[in-house]
Amino acid sequence: MPDTHANIFEQQAANRRNTILVMAVFVLFVGFLGFGFDVFLFGFSHGRRAFSGFPIATFAALLLGGVSAYRGLENGARSILDSSGALPAPADDPRYTQLHNVVEEMAIASGLPKPQVYVIPDPDPNAFATGKDPDHACIVVTQGLLDTLDREELQGVVAHEMGHVRNFDIRLMTVIAALIGAVMLLVEFGSRSMRFGTGGRRGSSGRGGGGGGVILLVFWVIGLILAPFISQLLALAVSRQREFLADASGAELTRNPGALASALQKIDAAVEPTRSIKRGTAHLCIANPLGSSLDDREGFFSDLFATHPPIRKRIMILKGMAYQHA
Repeated sequence: MPDTHANIFEQQAANRRNTILVMAVFVLFVGFLGFGFDVFLFGFSHGRRAFSGFPIATFAALLLGGVSAYRGLENGARSILDSSGALPAPADDPRYTQLHNVVEEMAIASGLPKPQVYVIPDPDPNAFATGKDPDHACIVVTQGLLDTLDREELQGVVAHEMGHVRNFDIRLMTVIAALIGAVMLLVEFGSRSMRFGTGGRRGSSGRGGGGGGVILLVFWVIGLILAPFISQLLALAVSRQREFLADASGAELTRNPGALASALQKIDAAVEPTRSIKRGTAHLCIANPLGSSLDDREGFFSDLFATHPPIRKRIMILKGMAYQHA
């Protein structure tokens, strides 16, 4: 849980540590599923141990999941922009002069190229960043955001999104997508193999299993059953940590965490969902565009199932960075 009294750099360090921890758990979980598949479905035949030690199933699942995720990374930004109805914000249009100025300022502050700028004609205030890397990044804001925020608040939101770009969060979520793809492939492989009897009998009849082998098999089967649920929880945990990190990164770029806190208060006050942004893009946004009540709460279930940290918690942390604890 982030410390509400930590400074900008302490927040960033803590968020990165938490992300690494969750990613390590995710990788170990995929490895456990693949190891069980190799042992119980490839591992024993006619009383002889045939398991070579090379993680065949894990490697194959990660390869296929990685190819699928890479294709999504290459083509995902265009699909997201099209699905949300985002339109380029012309630099010579006086309606968007301030927006372009702010984006350019934050690009200079972050040391990155200026992203392409898009506007969604939706009255609900929201924003997100997309693109496979800083050289191909896009900052997308809704018309409602431009109409609601003053310049400093808009700068705070753009800095938050530049934080996502600088921290390579789109690429990280692509790795998450590859891991989820690998998990789903292993679940599919395992369920088909057990359904058609190609693995379980051989695995249990081989010598060397013993009581430990039976216990491992039970845990592996339980892991397969719960794998889709567990992988989604881990992905949501990473997403929440990256939102905290982007808040801290945005505060570093502007040196004005109070402006982002004020922007989040105005975004939180908007009760309508962002109708132009689809469910598949929701995790990219600065605030949940679907208006999920879980994201507004704190506690065990919201910590597990919410796509975003509670906005009130984020505001409290940002005010702590600005030494405004009231």
